[in-house]
Amino acid sequence: MAEFGQPLPLSLYVHIPWCVRKCPYCDFNSHELRGELPGGDYVDALLRDLDYTLDRRSQPPLQSIFIGGGTPSLLPADNMAQLLDGIAARLPLADDCEITLEANPGTVEAARFRDFRAAGINRLSLGVQSFADEQLRKLGRIHDAAEARRAIATAADAGFDNFNIDLMFGLPEQSVDAALADLEQAFACQPRHISWYQLTIEPNTVFYKQPPVLPDDENLWAMQCAGQRLLRQHGYDQYEVSAYARAGSQCRHNLNYWRFGDYLGIGAGAHAKLTDVDAGTIRRQARHRLPAAYLQKAGTAGVIADDRRLDTDDAVFEFMLNALRLERGVPVSLLRRHAGVTEADIAVALDNARRLGLLRRDRRRLQPTARGRRYLNDLVALFLPDNDAVAVHG
Repeated sequence: MAEFGQPLPLSLYVHIPWCVRKCPYCDFNSHELRGELPGGDYVDALLRDLDYTLDRRSQPPLQSIFIGGGTPSLLPADNMAQLLDGIAARLPLADDCEITLEANPGTVEAARFRDFRAAGINRLSLGVQSFADEQLRKLGRIHDAAEARRAIATAADAGFDNFNIDLMFGLPEQSVDAALADLEQAFACQPRHISWYQLTIEPNTVFYKQPPVLPDDENLWAMQCAGQRLLRQHGYDQYEVSAYARAGSQCRHNLNYWRFGDYLGIGAGAHAKLTDVDAGTIRRQARHRLPAAYLQKAGTAGVIADDRRLDTDDAVFEFMLNALRLERGVPVSLLRRHAGVTEADIAVALDNARRLGLLRRDRRRLQPTARGRRYLNDLVALFLPDNDAVAVHG
């Protein structure tokens, strides 16, 4: 039995699965909306799901709530208030609980920003992706650059001083200068946080079946290096593989994921990670993905599509898979608190990682070196069961 010491920090993820149009690169659990969004019925199902989850354990205060999708900003503001009021009636919230809503810069969603703020949302994550109209068209987005800028201004007018801009690089036939121009336009909007990540082609997407022409590896590396320099120059500290923030504005919800904290998950296709400190176990759960099945089964055991207990090897690997994404890593003490193991339990893998120059020789922190960040997959692979060697190139 693993030993955890004390309850883990807790977050809540809420999934709203509908969107206006499925983007050709998207492999998330999202479904094009046909007809009217069943806002009230879906919120009722979410709260039944939460009640079912809470029957099984007492909870510490929520440190964060993240409402993702899909396009969750399609949810009417009165339903959003119903959802947040229902959560607060069932769970204690930390005084400074971060409550994030993913939003697209479409006109319908932006018109609701003031009401979302009044409902309790205190952070927005805006899916801009690019400020170039031609790229937005290729990506299947339903907004243009001007609409994105208007949405950001609308968010500020609604009282959102804490917002993230999502941007991608490595877009179809994109040049280094074009990728940097997107960043420059984001800086002009003064977000506290920027998520800047490479477009990747995922299975079960339109782009996988009909792949666009993407920049080659040399240009991708040039984009990444030049973009990271530019972000630093503008005061955005890289604290995770694709996350950059001004001082004190890191996304607390995602930090809890990367530090292997606990999170509840409600909504169609939502995932959860739950630690039973007394029993010394970690479980992962997933809800049914299809909205119709979720609406029918929410509040019953039938809503769970997958439920598995992590063994020690799984827990170690998943802990490292998340923690080593962080530029500064995590304290060694989190191994026991969040994964139930000690440094001695994984001494061979740690020694190999340090010998290969992938992990810093710091006995107080688990932190990748610059080389470890570049070859992150190789570093993480060292913590797979029975893997005591890795080939690192370059």
